[in-house]
Amino acid sequence: MAEGGFFKKLINGLTKTRDNFVKNMDYVFRGFTNIDEEFYEELEEILIMGDIGVVTTENILDELREKVKKNHIKEPADCKKLLIDSIKEQMDIGEAPYRFEDETSVILVVGVNGVGKTTTIGKLASKLRQQGKKVVIAGADTFRAAAGDQLKEWANRSQVDMIGGQEGSDPASVVFDAIAAAKARKADVLLIDTAGRLHNKSNLMAELEKINRIVDKEFSEAYRETLIVLDGTTGQNALVQAKEFAEVTDLSGIVLTKLDGTAKGGIAVAIQAELGIPVKYIGVGETVEDLEKFDPEQFVNALFYVEE
Repeated sequence: MAEGGFFKKLINGLTKTRDNFVKNMDYVFRGFTNIDEEFYEELEEILIMGDIGVVTTENILDELREKVKKNHIKEPADCKKLLIDSIKEQMDIGEAPYRFEDETSVILVVGVNGVGKTTTIGKLASKLRQQGKKVVIAGADTFRAAAGDQLKEWANRSQVDMIGGQEGSDPASVVFDAIAAAKARKADVLLIDTAGRLHNKSNLMAELEKINRIVDKEFSEAYRETLIVLDGTTGQNALVQAKEFAEVTDLSGIVLTKLDGTAKGGIAVAIQAELGIPVKYIGVGETVEDLEKFDPEQFVNALFYVEE
C-alpha cells in the first residue's frame, strides 16, 4: 500500500484529535498578541488536555521557550512551526529497529484484554507473510475462552500455522510446542499471544518469566522482541499500562491501536517521549493494511495537517 494512502488515512483518523486540541491551539496562536506567561500557560493546558501528558508537555514548552528566545520571535503566530518541531524532537528516540524482519525471531505480544492484541497479531502475521516470511502463531492466551478461536480465524485468514492449547492449559507448554513446530517447519517468525491480565501483577510476571525461560532454553538462537499493544482511545491509561508492563517484562516496542476516530491521539507523543520505547506500529482501522509502521514525523504532520 502506498505511503500516501496511509498518510490520508492517518489524517482522517486523527480528525477528532485535531478538533480536540490543534484547533484550540490555533486560537491561541491567533488570539494572543504577545508571547507572555499567559500564552505559555494556555498552550500548556491545551497540550495536557490533548493527552500529551504533563512531563512531555513541560519538555516541549521548555524547548519552545528556548527557540523563541534564540530566534527573537515576537509574534505568537510564528510559534506554531517551532512548536511542531519541538513535538517532533521530543518523539525522536532514534531509528526503531525491525530486526525481526531479517532474522529468525520470536515476538512476544503482551497487553491487557480488549486493546486489540489478537487482531494485531493476525495483522502482523499477515504483513510478515506478505514479505515472504514463514510465520507460526502460538496461542498462549489460554485463559480467555474466545482468544484461541479468534486467533485461529486470523491464522486461517493470514494463511499461517497456529499452535494452540486447550482453554485453561499451561501457556508455557503451548509455547514449548509452538517452538518445536516453528523449528520443524523452519519458520522465520514465531508470534506468541499472551494472556492480558494486569490485576494480578505477580501472576502475570511469573507467567511471562516462565514463557521467556522456555524461549531462552529452547530457541536461544532466535532474535527476541516484546511488543506491547495499547489502545489509543484510552489516552493516559495506555501510558499507565505500558509503565506497568515495563515493570514485569522487557518491552522493545509498542503497537498503538484504534487511533482512528479517537480524540486522544496525542497519547502517541507522550508514550514515545516518556517511555523512550519506540512505537513500532499504529492501527487506524480494521483491515490488514490499516496496521502500518510508525513514523513520528508523518504522525505529527498528520496531526497538524502539514502537507508532506
